[in-house]
Amino acid sequence: MARLSDRDSRHLHRKTHKKMKNIATALVLAQSEMSNPVKQASNPFFKSKYSDLNAVREAILPILNKHKISVLQPICQIDGKNYVKTLLLHESGETLESNTEIIFNKLNDAQAQGSGISYARRYGLQSFLCVGADDDDGNKASAVSTKPVATAENLAKAKLKGATIAEVEKYYTLTDVQRNEY
Repeated sequence: MARLSDRDSRHLHRKTHKKMKNIATALVLAQSEMSNPVKQASNPFFKSKYSDLNAVREAILPILNKHKISVLQPICQIDGKNYVKTLLLHESGETLESNTEIIFNKLNDAQAQGSGISYARRYGLQSFLCVGADDDDGNKASAVSTKPVATAENLAKAKLKGATIAEVEKYYTLTDVQRNEY
């Protein structure tokens, strides 16, 4: 990997700083007006409420637009993985971008892929713009599991008994690979 000289490094810093002045100023103003999105969607599985993508957009977009910033979220592929790119565009032409990986657990399942895209869009926007995520759904989903991780032997026995994936997950934690292969 090539190393920048001190002169090149200073030039790069000045160039980046100059190119970010308008969008950075607008973003500071916009963030000072933003508040956490309303938690109105329900997750029956976790018996909780959370802010869905629409609530996040309603909390963010009008304020960004007021400060001449628009948001695009195209899907892109990097090194064979799918991402939602969150792109902030200022009227000056300056941009900021961030990528959030699209994660879903069932291949060739449009519903699972759509859910993964929605999650990536929601979390990408919240993370990139530093908007709070008082998300009971996410907090519970990330809680430490007390179930043991399934072994190949556990899964083989479960298959022989005709157990569904849901039945296996009552007793074991599965990796994405195990879940996809089951």
